[in-house]
Amino acid sequence: MSILSPDTLAELEKQSIELPSWAFGNSGTRFKVFGTPGTPRDPYEKIADAAQVNAYTALAPSVALHIPWDLVDSFDDLRKHAEDHGVTLGTVNSNTFQDDDYKFGALTHEDPAIRRKAIDHHLACIDVMDATGSRDLKIWLAEGSNYPGQADLRGRQDRLQESLEKIYARLGDDQRLVLEYKFFEPAFYHTDVPDWGTSYAQVSALGDKAMVCLDTGHHAPGTNIEFIVMQLLRLGKLGSFDFNSRFYADDDLIVGAADPFQLFRILFEVIRGGGLNNPDVAFMLDQCHNVEDKIPGQIRSVLNVQEMTARALLVDRDALTAAQKSGDVLAANAVFMDAFYTDVRPALAQWRESRGLAADPMAAYAASGYQQRIAEERVGGVQAGWGA
Repeated sequence: MSILSPDTLAELEKQSIELPSWAFGNSGTRFKVFGTPGTPRDPYEKIADAAQVNAYTALAPSVALHIPWDLVDSFDDLRKHAEDHGVTLGTVNSNTFQDDDYKFGALTHEDPAIRRKAIDHHLACIDVMDATGSRDLKIWLAEGSNYPGQADLRGRQDRLQESLEKIYARLGDDQRLVLEYKFFEPAFYHTDVPDWGTSYAQVSALGDKAMVCLDTGHHAPGTNIEFIVMQLLRLGKLGSFDFNSRFYADDDLIVGAADPFQLFRILFEVIRGGGLNNPDVAFMLDQCHNVEDKIPGQIRSVLNVQEMTARALLVDRDALTAAQKSGDVLAANAVFMDAFYTDVRPALAQWRESRGLAADPMAAYAASGYQQRIAEERVGGVQAGWGA
């Protein structure tokens, strides 16, 4: 008898994790971007690679785009290409961090002409959304300052609000603006959207179609991320996750690699707060596979999220509540830890086979020959990305 109940399996079957197109391109650090054989040469090949992840896991039916990295002549054609590969086009991510004009800010810049340029870029992203059928415009701003006195902190917040209002006004009825926060980098003294509170304040002022994006790698060490998850779900403003893993800063490593228990705790609060399989709370990866192969890296990532979701669903909520209400500290903790330490991998493998999937998606992909084929066929691919 499986340790995963029919109700748990039903929840897992509905789970969906969006993949980032840029994860399939070359990436690296400020020191070096390493090339990988088989790197996609255009957005079409990124989509084809992402479709491999979904084919082996049934967990990743959509692919997020990054503009201008994923610009094509026809987004209608790219949309059809995605559908032909069994996936859809998802979140559209803007980019205001690779243009010299934005050295001292984009949506927050002192110069109204530069702010207008950044706003127009976001309006162009919404045009892309109209063509792809995407719901979410995700905004991450690499804006801030390095030295005290360099910038007017209050003025930048005011200009940010004004810029966001212009972007928000262009959204369609079924579209959303999702504002991501990050506590530092590339700015080091202050960042214009450094934390969930700033993002929440900005999007709350915009309206119901503006939400917060929580990137698990965008917090100071020791931050209780699951508390933030709880609070944003409680406030009805958690729009999306960017899942990844970090040891020191924004490492963008495979989710769950550094702290599987943290991922478990986050997913427990997602379940507790009604965020699991909630269409208003999008799950997405935001990772860069600098030294490992891209497609297996994404397969491992979505499987890690699935595994920790399964474990979090095993928490005996009745026993946990009883222990909490009675003040039995150790019993409550034991309920939590029992679920976390339960090895669900054999049950998940058996369940995959029952659905016509490979029990071990990593091994099945490795045996497929796809990685070897693209390495031979694709020459000179640099699509990403940080290396582009």
